[in-house]
Amino acid sequence: MRGAARWINERLPIISGFRRNFVDYRVPRNLNYLWSFGALASVALVMLILSGVFLALHYTATSAGAFASVEAIDREVSSGWIIRSTHMAGASLLFAVLYVHVFRSLYYGSYKRPRELLWLIGVCLLLMVMVIAFAGTILPWGQMSYWGAVVVSNAVGAIPGFGHPLATWLQGGAVVGDATLHRFYVLHFVLGFLIAAGVVLHVAALHVTGSNNPLGIDMRESRNTLPFHPFYTSKDAIGLCVFLIAFGVLVFFLPGWLTQPDNYSVANPFATPSDITPEWYFAPFYAVLRAVPSRLSGLLLSAGSVLVLCAVPWLDTSPVRSARFRPVYRKLMLLLAMSFVLLLVCGLHRPEGIWLLLARLATVYWFGHFLVVLPLLGRLEPRLFVRLPVEQP
Repeated sequence: MRGAARWINERLPIISGFRRNFVDYRVPRNLNYLWSFGALASVALVMLILSGVFLALHYTATSAGAFASVEAIDREVSSGWIIRSTHMAGASLLFAVLYVHVFRSLYYGSYKRPRELLWLIGVCLLLMVMVIAFAGTILPWGQMSYWGAVVVSNAVGAIPGFGHPLATWLQGGAVVGDATLHRFYVLHFVLGFLIAAGVVLHVAALHVTGSNNPLGIDMRESRNTLPFHPFYTSKDAIGLCVFLIAFGVLVFFLPGWLTQPDNYSVANPFATPSDITPEWYFAPFYAVLRAVPSRLSGLLLSAGSVLVLCAVPWLDTSPVRSARFRPVYRKLMLLLAMSFVLLLVCGLHRPEGIWLLLARLATVYWFGHFLVVLPLLGRLEPRLFVRLPVEQP
């Protein structure tokens, strides 16, 4: 470093810190493209924050003006439709890459020692993203926005004891209205920056424990690792190109493809939609919510379907990290992924007939995988079928 860069680094070593953590940082040499989804999630988050700031300049957080301000952004603000379409597509793609990121970690055992805290931070980030996304779905104040807020408020109000006061606090009153919209607007805006800070903490924890790899072996020797740049920056760049192509298709060619059509109608408290359908990324948990007839049981199961991930490092008793060397677990992970996709599809349909039955079956396996399969399989899986990899000396 020379000149101004050296002068700044001597007083605030941000340049050398960046080089140490993002250029010279050593990572296992056998990482595949599934490890690029964490970087893609960071890119999507940055795009969401930037587009969200521009949208906030023109948004009106009142029940009388919210829908009209969103329409004005689409039709009157210069390039407003691109900004809003970017925000909407970014939310969908963020959840898509996050779900792949989580399943990759489950498949390769990235939650096991010494990465338990790294996993817990990641689950907390997922929960925060879900909260901010739900708050964001309320802001357009269309039919699905309004009735989605009503459904969640009613579900929270079903909690014995503190449920009704909590629902009243969330709504800002006895019914969903101006106060509700304003609270969700503030929550949506502020939480984005808290998530960005959480991502920094997540990356810092990753750099302490080091990255896992498809073999599930800690790479200690320098011959088994490579510097992050240029080897993995170029690999992530390829994944980023594919990501941006999908992003461009959603923004310019299919801007409303993943949005509920009813949300393009202004909220009407006196006209209940025939079926209240969430955004696709909430559909699996909405299917769990409606899989049982009791509102309280559905709420507890829906929340538990995400919170159970926090206990995964202690539920899995197998000494082997990667599913590559666990043939039985590998097949069960496929069933877990299928159950998640099935819940997603069921959540987009009315809870009746075959869809209700499939949602209940998928819910049973989802919880059974974590609460029954993981604790027992580590003890019962035949050692004959577990090929332990040999670490490099």
